Amino acid sequence: MPTDCISFRDTAFVSKLICDYVENRPELQSLYKRFPTLENFKAQLEAKKSEFNSEKRSVLVTALSKQYTRIKPSELTTQAIQSLTNENTFTITTGHQLNLLGGPLYFLYKIISTINLAKELKNKYPKNKFVPVFWMATEDHDFEEINHFNFQNKRFQWTQKTSGAVGALSTSELSEFIEVFSSVLGNSSQALALKALVKKAYLGHSNLASATRYFVHALFGSEGLVIIDGNDAALKQLFIPQITSELTNQQVFTTVSKTNQQLTKIDAAYKIQVNPRELNLFYLKDNLRERIVKKEGLYSVLNTNIEWNLAGVLEEVNSHPERFSPNVIMRPLYQETILPNLCYIGGGGELAYWLQLKSYFESEHIQFPILLHRNSVLLISEKQHQKLDKLKVSVSDLFQDKQALIQSQIKKIVTLPIDFSSQKEHLKQQFKHLYTLADQTDKSFKGAVSAQEKKQIKGLEALEKRLLKAEKKVHKDYIERLEAIHLELFPNGGLQERITNFSEFYLEHGGAFIEHLKSELVPLNQKFHVLTL
Repeated sequence: MPTDCISFRDTAFVSKLICDYVENRPELQSLYKRFPTLENFKAQLEAKKSEFNSEKRSVLVTALSKQYTRIKPSELTTQAIQSLTNENTFTITTGHQLNLLGGPLYFLYKIISTINLAKELKNKYPKNKFVPVFWMATEDHDFEEINHFNFQNKRFQWTQKTSGAVGALSTSELSEFIEVFSSVLGNSSQALALKALVKKAYLGHSNLASATRYFVHALFGSEGLVIIDGNDAALKQLFIPQITSELTNQQVFTTVSKTNQQLTKIDAAYKIQVNPRELNLFYLKDNLRERIVKKEGLYSVLNTNIEWNLAGVLEEVNSHPERFSPNVIMRPLYQETILPNLCYIGGGGELAYWLQLKSYFESEHIQFPILLHRNSVLLISEKQHQKLDKLKVSVSDLFQDKQALIQSQIKKIVTLPIDFSSQKEHLKQQFKHLYTLADQTDKSFKGAVSAQEKKQIKGLEALEKRLLKAEKKVHKDYIERLEAIHLELFPNGGLQERITNFSEFYLEHGGAFIEHLKSELVPLNQKFHVLTL
């Protein structure tokens, strides 16, 4: 399973901000504390060790042990949880929404990056233990983002009326959905294994959080992966000071707004991923998750009659911290408050908003983690490689827009010169003489020269397009084959890892598929991996 790598910038699918970050652009260094190198983890673990006390560790281990009572953890996961009581044990964390069957492929890449980095760190710092952690986003309430996945160019979607946090959603109505999906899998040994996994996960557990924990543990429990649900009363107790701070000081709004201005000054091309609200908390109770807003000294929950003054809302926090749910921009602080974490591994969109948060972390006196872009992967079969070889197309060529790819390939394979760049340049040189002549005679003549130049350049461009169109007709079969392979590897023109579900590859290769990924992906190699299956 040989691996090729392409720089993120050359893929044209990664934002300028993230390309600059992974290339360690000096101007961005004020937005993070330590760049992801093995050497930099030494200072990071020393800083986190001094910050994360034994009391927090005890609460964390008790909460995790309780969360795992619904499933039987692997021996390695049990050991990993218990090791968190030790001051020399740290976590490497990734997170994901509760997408059905994990959603797009990058769900796997996040977790494998996390597992593999923990192993690398153990080799580098053998006196310490590093626990890979998967954070389930159980408090999210956007059902439309998680209720579907794509398999063999078909969308499988769970339709249900919902409200509140998705982790609490009942799985009782998933039976028909699972049957429909199972019916298209066939009866190979891999298909039977996949059917069994899906049914045990989603029909054997009462809510989506429990189902997701079982599903992820079945795939990665043998690696000692620890799965955490932040929607936990005991863990929220540790977060009371930060919830209180947000309600009274609104540090998120102040600090992140300043960082957003800083980002824009560094480079106007950077996109601001998230904008802070005045208050960045939701109220979470039963089937309710609504924003908390402050107006004229009162705190109220949108779309409800719930309202407090300052003393009342602080009393509610101290009595029921589990009812206060951080939004996307505040959740990272919660995570780093309750975990002895060294590094967060995420995709480009996630890292973009993490890069907005360093000042906020400093204001709350919490260590800012090392940020690492997850492994990104394009999976290609041997058969697809053979098709590319026959078409004389390189893998890197495929990352172009489809139309740009077709034009560039047609120009490569035709015998006639389709690119009229040299003719255009020759024409421009000829017109330079006319411009000189215009300057020496009648200045009004210059406009006529310019108009004629544009007309003739446009004429050449029209001839170029016409010739290209004619050659496309001649090479119609080639173009159709090129379009077909591009569609296979870039569904709907997007990255495979953002669209296709892992089940397509699991159906063909079984568990060996995941083992191959674990053996090939190198977390600190910050490039786009191309893997041949």
